[in-house]
Amino acid sequence: MKKHFEKIGIMSTVNSYKLDNGLRIIHRQFPSEISYCGIVVNTGTRDEFPSEYGMAHFVEHMLFKGTKHRKAHHIMNRMENVGGDLNAYTTKEETFIYATFLQEHFPRAMELLSDIIFNSEFSDIQINKEREVILDEINSYDDSPADLIFDDFENLMFQGHEIGHYILGEKDTLGKFNTDNIRSFVKRQYHLDNMVLFSFGKTPFAKVVSQAEKNFNIKKEVDKITKTDIKNRATPDNLNPSSSVIRKNTAQSHVVLGWSTMNMYNPQKYVLYLLNSILGGGSMNSRLNSSLREKHGLVYNVESNHTLYTDTGFLSIYYACDPKNRDKCKKLIQKELKRLMEKELTPMQLSVAKRQLMGQMGIAAENNETNALAMAKSFLHFNRYSPMEVLFSKINEVTSTQVKDMANEIFNSPEFELVYL
Repeated sequence: MKKHFEKIGIMSTVNSYKLDNGLRIIHRQFPSEISYCGIVVNTGTRDEFPSEYGMAHFVEHMLFKGTKHRKAHHIMNRMENVGGDLNAYTTKEETFIYATFLQEHFPRAMELLSDIIFNSEFSDIQINKEREVILDEINSYDDSPADLIFDDFENLMFQGHEIGHYILGEKDTLGKFNTDNIRSFVKRQYHLDNMVLFSFGKTPFAKVVSQAEKNFNIKKEVDKITKTDIKNRATPDNLNPSSSVIRKNTAQSHVVLGWSTMNMYNPQKYVLYLLNSILGGGSMNSRLNSSLREKHGLVYNVESNHTLYTDTGFLSIYYACDPKNRDKCKKLIQKELKRLMEKELTPMQLSVAKRQLMGQMGIAAENNETNALAMAKSFLHFNRYSPMEVLFSKINEVTSTQVKDMANEIFNSPEFELVYL
């Protein structure tokens, strides 16, 4: 097999490679004894048919429940016995399965990942057990309104669209999952050119490739996880702003406001990042926190967030308060939005906002697990990895006029609103 090594971006320690079967590989060389490797699959909740709601997440759980070569407890102990960890999670568009371990156990992690991805049995006995676990997970989530409201908000915003249903699924569809329909979903979605194998740590790239060839060089013509009848993703359009009130009998009112924005490929996303950071992006001096909490003492938590998918996106504002203060909080939020729409940032304000956002990004980058997962997601969707220096340069290019224009473009539209009472 002829090898082609590609260096990506401006960091020579990041390399990519592609196996003959279509599996893409990305590795970042990093001087740490702790390593990460895993598979990210371009498959999530939005790739489910209505009869499969919850299937992507269910499969993620079932990958740990037995293969042709291992029972569930063998899978659990394989990394745990050497102090490592095996983890996974599902989003609307991706499924991550990955291991954390001391660098010397890299071959062990690669072999285990290959086994659970390609050889899982999905036995009815294990399916029935895991169904009860996930039903309990759904019930526990219902007891956390500050978490659940974000899912309910997406369901409101994308009502009738494939994005607008719960990652955990619905109780009636979960009850119908069996070995056959799970294997059918995996066969449809878990094909090799729909995946990225990622690695982060001090293992030499040549060894990463050799281990990938040993464990993941499954031939397409004999691979049981070949591509068949892929469910095409439909781009959401004609999103009609609406409001909804759900009675939860909570002590506080929980509120989410939201506006449609852009997809992850839009070059204007860096303006959105800065706008969100200024508005309520997690810092104590954000405009929303300064107004609602520090100045008026109406909330403990208020924040804004941006969520960008491959073909759509939105910005949301969340707050929780005494029910009698809900309308007052909304008026204060509208006041801050109006300020951003009417008045450009001064050069000093713009400079401070940029330094703050880049500082937060730099501090977040100290978490190597987060770095590894972000690198994998970037390579999955963009076929490249942009190092921190590139992101900083994009943020530094943002102007005050762009921030004001984007605020007007987003906030001049009617908002979606979800309230828990």
